[in-house]
Order: sequence, then structure tokens, then C-alpha cells
Amino acid sequence: MPSPSNYSLILFLLINLFIHHQSLAATKKRCHVDDEKGLLAFKSGIRSDQSGLLNSWKRGTYCCKWYGIACNPESGNRVTVIDLYGWPSDGTNILAGPISPSLSKLHSLESLKFAHLGNLTGPFPDFLLAMPNITTIVISDSKLSGPIPRNIVNLVKLERLELEGNRFTGTIPSLGKSTSLRHLNLGNNRLSGGIPISFRRLRKLIWLELSWNQLTGSIPDIFSGLTSVEILYLQHNKFSGNIPKSLSYLKPINVDLSHNALTGQIPDISSNRFNVINELNLSWNQLSGVIPENFANFTQITLLDISHNKLNGSLPKMRLERSMYALDLSYNDYRFGEIPEWIGNTSAMILGLEKCGIKMRLNDWKPTVLYGNVYLSENQLTGNPLQFLISQNTTLMGFSAFGNKLRFDMKHLKLGKKMVNLDLSNNLVYGNVPKTVARLQELNVSHNHLCGELPATKFPATAFLGNDCLCGAPLPPCKS
Repeated sequence: MPSPSNYSLILFLLINLFIHHQSLAATKKRCHVDDEKGLLAFKSGIRSDQSGLLNSWKRGTYCCKWYGIACNPESGNRVTVIDLYGWPSDGTNILAGPISPSLSKLHSLESLKFAHLGNLTGPFPDFLLAMPNITTIVISDSKLSGPIPRNIVNLVKLERLELEGNRFTGTIPSLGKSTSLRHLNLGNNRLSGGIPISFRRLRKLIWLELSWNQLTGSIPDIFSGLTSVEILYLQHNKFSGNIPKSLSYLKPINVDLSHNALTGQIPDISSNRFNVINELNLSWNQLSGVIPENFANFTQITLLDISHNKLNGSLPKMRLERSMYALDLSYNDYRFGEIPEWIGNTSAMILGLEKCGIKMRLNDWKPTVLYGNVYLSENQLTGNPLQFLISQNTTLMGFSAFGNKLRFDMKHLKLGKKMVNLDLSNNLVYGNVPKTVARLQELNVSHNHLCGELPATKFPATAFLGNDCLCGAPLPPCKS
């Protein structure tokens, strides 16, 4: 058996080992002094943090456990990630103030995400340009302003740059050297000029979004080198000229070129790669000619919006393998006559056929599928919609057919349980307005031949004006 002196020695060694272990643990849990100083200086510059997003950022505590902070043990527990996310729509997690240059002390920083924080101000944080290991910069939905620095191109490891929803001005930097970029989102700013031709070198790019800016010129024909792009959002700019044919090299999920000033014909962008497209929006341009016949190969598409252009001719017969969210052909130069048969076999949440030169009795249209919202306004429809509305009563939420020649007795109108919007204005509808319309959210039956006392509703007088003899609130009272 060990002697009492040996017991004392063993106990002494164990105590010292425990103290040494605790000392090492404390050392490991201690923030690097530069990281702590940099983060706390950023916090001190924030003028408002009403939701307490940074409450856990306290001097002397382990900063790797602070909210939104992550560290890498392999770099000596230096801070590598700042990830703060806000909800400006409901006013929570909003930070107001500048992005302090003190964050330059975080020498191991790889990812900076200030997403949807609402009120961050000042210019682009230049200190990021001196961080060679940075791979992610996300500063979205705030109020940063000024130009995006030209030398951001020197961040050769950058994979994700998202600055959408700020007030940046000037032109888009070249970025041709940033060949690691996979996500680029500069949408919803005040950028001008064109798309740099050097973008063709961004061969790893998956997401390209430049929407809601003031970009001009033609869309460069660069997409033969961008075969990884799946998301292309260029809507709400001032682009002109033709749609580049090299789009057919993409393997896209969503493409939106709407609300520009694009002209010419839609190119034959159908290919084995492009045919997997999910959403294609070319609306609100000045495109002309016919839709290419190969659009019939878009069997997976769920949104096709080519409305508000100058398109004409016949449509390719599309054979879709699933229901669509939206099919909108409205306000072109079409002269369909009758609604194409394939449309009657294509289920859609939104079906837009306004001002498409449709000239037929609505009674004769008998689609085999169900719709959510149907827009048939400003055609030459005759007959009545009663049979159609009854056939769609389990799904139909909105029906707009103003500016036609529909003629029926409105007292026979049957509204489905989901119906919330109805516009039959500027037709030949007669009879009384039924009480069932009171549960709708929107109603317009103005400029018809309706008569009698109105039921109690919440709708304004404009919903009923221009009829033969309607009376009662909100119109003048009925005569006794």
C-alpha cells in the first residue's frame, strides 16, 4: 500500500494537473484581443439596436459564443464568420449605424453577412478589400450608398457578393478576375451603365441578379461561357436591343428580363439545356414577331409571361408535364379567334388572355382543367360566363372579363367559395345584383344594364356606376 507521503504527492500532482487543465481551458475560451476590440467597436458605433441583436456582445466574455459569431479552432479560435439577419418587414432585428472599420482587426474573417438589417449606412466597407481570405460578402436591404469599389475585383477568393436593396450608384465593377464567384446579386440599387463584358469569365456563376437598377445598353452576348447560371434576373432596367442568342447555352431555372425596352424577335433559345427552365418572364418589353416553335419543348415550365409586347402569329402547342403557376399572353397583337385548345388543357393558377383578339361565345369554352385566376378582358367575348364559373367553382379566386359583350341575368350568378375578385364591367349584363357579392373583396359591375336596389356591400360607388337603374347605397337612394 502507498505510504501517506505518497498519497500527499499524488494529491498534489492531481491538483496541479486540474489547475493546469483549467488554465488551458480558460486560455482556449478567451477571445483574441483584436477580435474582441473590433467587434465591440462595431457595436459601439450602432446607434439603434431595438431588438437587442447584439446584447450578448459583452467585454470579457467568449466572443465565439456571441450571437451571429463563429470561430475556427484551427486558426486559434479567431473569428471567421459574422452572420446577422434582420426582419425589416416587421421592424425586428434592425440595426442603425455605420459599419465600423474596426472590423478590419478580424484578420481571419472569411464571411460577413449583414442581411436585411434595414438601416446600416455609409459607403461600401473598404476594409473588406484588404481581407484576402474573404469568400462571402452579404450586405443587403440597408442604406449603404456611393460606388461599389473598382478594386473589389482583387478579392480572388470571393464566392458570394450580395449587395441588393441598398443605394449604390455608379457602374458595375469589372469583376472579371473574381472567377470564384458563384452568387452575384446587385439588385435594387441605383446602378447605371451596362453589364461588363468581362462577366463572360465568371464560369462558376450560378446566380446573376442585377434587377431594379438603371442599367442601359444591350445585354451582352456572353452566356456561352456562363453555362452554370441557373438564375438570371435582369428585370426593371432600361436594357434595349435584342435578346442574346447565347441564352440557349444556359441551364436555367428562372430567367426574368421583364420591364425593359428589348426589341426584335424572341430568339430560338430552346436547347437540351434550356428546356429544363422553370420560369421565363419577358413581359413589358417591345418584342415582336412570333414565339419560336421550339417553345413547345418547355415541358417543365411553370411560369411563362410574355404579356405587354407586340407579338403576333400562332402559338406553339405546348404539352406541359405539370400545372403552371402563371401563363400570361395578354396585351400583344394576337388575333386568336378562339382560345387555343392546349390552353384549355393546361392548368394554371393565373391565366392571362387579355386583349388577345378572342372572338367566341364563352359558353363554348369548356376547359378540361381548373384555374385560380382568369383574365379575359378586352376581347370580343359573347354569351355568358355562368357555365364556366360553375365548372371552376372549387378553385377560382378571380375572374376578370371587362370590356367584352357578355350578356346574362346577374341574378343567376353563382360564386364559388374561393371567389374573391370579380370584374364584369363594360359588358351587357342585366338584372339585379345578388346579395352574394357582398362577401367578395373586389367587385366591378359598372357600365352594364343592371337595375334595382343594391344589397348592402362595402364597395364604392364606382363599382356600380353607368348602369340603367341601380339605386341604394353607395348610389343615390331608390325612389319610392
